[in-house]
Amino acid sequence: MHLTIPTLLTLLRIVLIPVLVVAFYLPVEWANLLTVTLFVLAAITDGLDGWIARRFGMTSSFGAFLDPVADKLMVAVALILIVQRHPEIVIALSAAIILGREITISALREWMAALGEAARVKVAWTGKLKTILQMVAIGFLLYGEPLWGLPVLQIGRWLLVIAAILTIWSMLAYLRAAWPAIREQRE
Repeated sequence: MHLTIPTLLTLLRIVLIPVLVVAFYLPVEWANLLTVTLFVLAAITDGLDGWIARRFGMTSSFGAFLDPVADKLMVAVALILIVQRHPEIVIALSAAIILGREITISALREWMAALGEAARVKVAWTGKLKTILQMVAIGFLLYGEPLWGLPVLQIGRWLLVIAAILTIWSMLAYLRAAWPAIREQRE
């Protein structure tokens, strides 16, 4: 197997996960800044690997498989850390919705691919918007301290709730798109 630059960036994202966890628990004053910096770096590599793959024709089936896995792992770990630091119902419920949707849609995509219907569940604009809001919310919540007079934690909470609402909306859109194939399988 030939490892392309985009695949190496994706692998870097996976390697950054335990580093993010260690940074989160460091007993130093700047641990929040380091943690959010690592998360932002991972988010940038997510956009960068896709752009490089498309721009320079470096796509691969392994990269297409690994990229969403890396994304979901990073988001899941970050949300777990956030819920531990801020054990509040709004944050925990939003995190549960986001993680539940990711598991559901991953399973749906796999099933639809097995049926030869993968095109029905391709990424929609609601999913992209959800991802952007989710990443910003996670960054704010990982940092969690006021910055330049901004209530970062409160902004992060609201963005996470909005991301959770968009998560439900995008999941319903995926399920609606897949419904004809699901119904066909039942008959």
